[in-house]
Order: sequence, then structure tokens, then C-alpha cells
Amino acid sequence: MTTEILLISLLLLFALNAPIAVAIGVASFLAIVIQGDFPVMMVVQKMFGGMDSFHLMAVPLFMFTGVIMEAGGISKRIIDFANALVGWLPGGLAAVTVVSAMFFAGISGSAAADTAAVGAILIPAMKRSGYDSDFAAAVQASGGSIGVIIPPSIPMIIFGFLTGASIGQLFAGGILPGILIGASLILVASVISFQKGYAATTSFSLREVWRTLRRAILALGAPAIILGGILFGVFTATESAAVAVVYALVVGMVVYRQIRPSHLLGLFREGAITSAIVMFIISTASVFSWIAAIEDIPSLLAGSLLQVTQDPVALLLLINLILLIAGTFVETTASLILLVPMITAMLPALNIDMIQLGVIVVANLAIGMLTPPMGICLIVSSSISGDRLTAVSRRILPFLVILLIDLLIITFCPPLTMWLAKMVAK
Repeated sequence: MTTEILLISLLLLFALNAPIAVAIGVASFLAIVIQGDFPVMMVVQKMFGGMDSFHLMAVPLFMFTGVIMEAGGISKRIIDFANALVGWLPGGLAAVTVVSAMFFAGISGSAAADTAAVGAILIPAMKRSGYDSDFAAAVQASGGSIGVIIPPSIPMIIFGFLTGASIGQLFAGGILPGILIGASLILVASVISFQKGYAATTSFSLREVWRTLRRAILALGAPAIILGGILFGVFTATESAAVAVVYALVVGMVVYRQIRPSHLLGLFREGAITSAIVMFIISTASVFSWIAAIEDIPSLLAGSLLQVTQDPVALLLLINLILLIAGTFVETTASLILLVPMITAMLPALNIDMIQLGVIVVANLAIGMLTPPMGICLIVSSSISGDRLTAVSRRILPFLVILLIDLLIITFCPPLTMWLAKMVAK
């Protein structure tokens, strides 16, 4: 009875378009009240316990790093460097958009922040250069989705928190898949730009690459510190987030001098608000996961899937399908907390490493960020361009096709994920 109440009330609240955190929290509260075996105070205790984790401290720290670095004047420097690297391709600005998003992904850990920071500059620039507005928004949305695959990645931190998997290895495992996705998106954008007649923005020049690299070197220092520190075992993922905050403040206030002490309160407020949204979802979803564990829902769902097939390839395809559907309708953090226990229960039958499974899960949910109604990258990008969500959704289709191909490569080519991850483990 408790399971039915939990799932039915959750689906009903989703159908009523209740906020994700509210829907999960109310469904969990109703299940506890109706079950009657636990005091209502357990809701508050489990919400607090769900957030009381050293690993989860990295979430607000990485978000705050992204806020500081964006305000500190790094976006323009990164875009100039990206333009020198790939601006000579057909539709140079489209390729620059993807490369800039890849660089910024190494700072923010958030796809929405990635999309907003780069899109605020490059979507208007593409429109001024004659690009179709909805195409510009589609390119930016698809590039922004890389923000959760290239480390640091907030969804990977949450996956590690839920499963006990090494966050450092998860970060390392996301590097090559992120580069693959970025390169494939550039290919699609360049082909479409060639067909549409969108011109390059510059000719290739090693001198210009070196000049823009020197200007952007400090801006690119944050991802170098984060990844280098983790890969070489200098500090943990959470500690790297704290180091990144200090580095961002020094660069923004002392070197670039774009941030003044009077700006700090506003930056703290912005970082706190975005972090609070994620942490509130985690807290309510922790109650949901606790009830689901008591009712053995993950094992029951996993058993149902295993009754369909026990072939590892078929199971992986089925899990990908479930995650793609979930990513379309449910926010990323909630999807992780609701579905990861079920998926990890099938790990022995899948015959893959936990690290590879984590990258597969995050890659699926990144694609979900491009599909309405919950496609956050799509929503942010279309709001910047001023286009209707349906128009941008149509233009995103070629990018979705290549992303699905990339997903299959990530799923069935373990060395792509595990090579660097195993190096970190040594």
C-alpha cells in the first residue's frame, strides 16, 4: 500500500506541474503518514541527513566558482581563444559556441550555467552575423549540455554520493566522452552551416591562437587546477571545489579586477540561490529514497527488468531508454536519486564497471536537458534568443541524433570511459 501511495501521488503531482522538490517531498510525506510506522519528524531528519555529506559540499562550491568566474571577465577571453582555434571552420561562430561551452564546462559543473554564460554573448553574435535565431539557440543548447559531462560535474558528484563510486574516477571518466561529444557537435554544426552558407569568422593563425591563449590562460587555470589536483591525488573533488573558489576570487578581484568587494554579496546570493534549489531537491529526494529502500522498490523494479531480459546489451539499451525518457520529464538531480538505486541493483547483470555506468547515466540525462518539457538547456537558450521552444526543438533534432550515436559509443566502448579512470585509480 505504501509503495502505491508513494508512486501514485508522485505521478499525480508531476501531472499537476508541481515543482520537482515539492512533488517528491509531498509524496514522501503522504507515504510516511499513511504507513504510520514512523514519526513525521523522520521527514526532517532524513532531509537533513540527505544533505549532510562531505561530497555534497562540492555542489555549492562549484556553483559559486562558476558565478565568480563568469562575473570575473573570463567569458570573453575564453570565446576569443575558441574563435582562434575553430573560427576558421564553416559557420565559425557555431563551432566557437561549442568549444567555448566545453571550456566553460571545466569551470561551472552545471549545464544551465554553461548555457547562460556562453549563450548571453554568442547567441546575439550569431544572430547579428545572419544565423537563423532558432539554429543559434539549438547550437548553444546542445553545447551547454556538455557542462555535466566534462568535469567538474555536479550530477557526477551526486552519482558518487549515491553509490560510493570515486568522484575523481567519475571526473576522469567523463573527459574523453565530453571531447567526443564536443567534436561531434562541431561536425554537425559545421555541416549545417556549410549548407546554409554561414561563413567562417577568421582564418587560422598560430600567432592568434598563442595570443588569445596567453590572455585566457588564467581563465583556463580553474579547470586545470580542478582536474590536475584530482588526477594527481593532491586533493579530493570536494577540496578541489574549495581551491577553485579561492582561485576564482583571486583571478576576478586581483588579476582581472572585474569584481569589487561590493559585488561579493550579490555573487554570494546568486550562488546560494542556485545551490539551494539543487540541495532542496536532494533533501526531499533523500526521504523518497529512504522510503523506497524500506519498501525494496529498487530491487523490485530491477527484478522486473531482469525478467524481461538478462542479456547485458539488451539491458543497457533498456536502461538508456528509461533514462532518456526520465530526463525528458524529470529534473536531473531528481532523476539520479530516483533511478540510480534501481540501476545499480542490476550492476552484476550489466557486466560493466560502476564508473562507466555513472558516465552512461550522466550522458543520458545530459541529452534529457535538450528535450522539452524539462530540457533546461533548451529553455535557457530559447529564452536568450527569444524563440519559441517548439522552433528551437525542431532545430535541435540533428544534434540529438549525433548525441544518441555518441551515447551508444560511450555505452559499448568501455576504454573511452575507463582508460583515464583507471589511471586515476592507480
